[in-house]
Amino acid sequence: MRRTTANVVFFWDYDTQWGADRSRSPGGPKHWGPLEFEHTERLLELHAQYNIPACFAVVGAAALPGQRPYHDPEQIRRIHAAGHEIASHSFSHDWLPALGSCALRETLRRSKDAIEQCIGAPVLSFVPPYNQPFDYLRGLSISLSERRSVRHDRTDLRRLCDALRECGYRFCRVSYRPLWQRLVERMLRKRLHLPLRPVRIAGVTCLRLTTTGFDRAAAEALGRAVRRGGFVAISGHPHSLHFGNPQDEKHLVPLLRQISQLRGSGCLQVLLPRDLTQTTRV
Repeated sequence: MRRTTANVVFFWDYDTQWGADRSRSPGGPKHWGPLEFEHTERLLELHAQYNIPACFAVVGAAALPGQRPYHDPEQIRRIHAAGHEIASHSFSHDWLPALGSCALRETLRRSKDAIEQCIGAPVLSFVPPYNQPFDYLRGLSISLSERRSVRHDRTDLRRLCDALRECGYRFCRVSYRPLWQRLVERMLRKRLHLPLRPVRIAGVTCLRLTTTGFDRAAAEALGRAVRRGGFVAISGHPHSLHFGNPQDEKHLVPLLRQISQLRGSGCLQVLLPRDLTQTTRV
């Protein structure tokens, strides 16, 4: 595969009402599930317009037969047919740190099987709901909140990657931040959105998330990658497309335009998670 200086991987976390019901933000369950489907149609138009492939991380239960706002296997098939990668987002938007070994493997296998039966193609990639677990000692990342919430049989990042490998996954998007990064961010009073490179954890190719949203932080991260090299992983949620936050369409369109222009000039390569599993070395 031809490599360019900078690389971007674009993710959409397709939660549906399964994710809304399990929201961990204040206020309990939310009601934005139906927007996931409506806004995804717009996203397919935009990605086609700029010819930019993305990875849609799908809650496995949404791929089963049924009605919106919990299910739409036909839309998932359309996403796949448009050339985007379909990843697993667990079976029902589970909070993974609380799952023991058996429950963890069950959600990984059920989700993979449901999506593969839906699209008729292998599912190689995984995106953890809530971007957790953050706890990864080898990466100098300790999540006190996860450790306080789950005292026994807790899933940390190493355990997750062990289970992913056993269940046939080859890629995982991760979001832990090493201690040194947290300290620097605290001193600077801002988040660092640094281009990174894929690493292997327990035999699974992992790429850390750079930023959620498409505003100035994402644009600046792309600029750094073009100057210095590395990978930028950008994510959003379809239901947030018109929420007025950094994931809003008013930020997304200029970012897609920027990506298209950088790719056209030969400065940037747009990749899917499955591409990284072919090139990453242990």
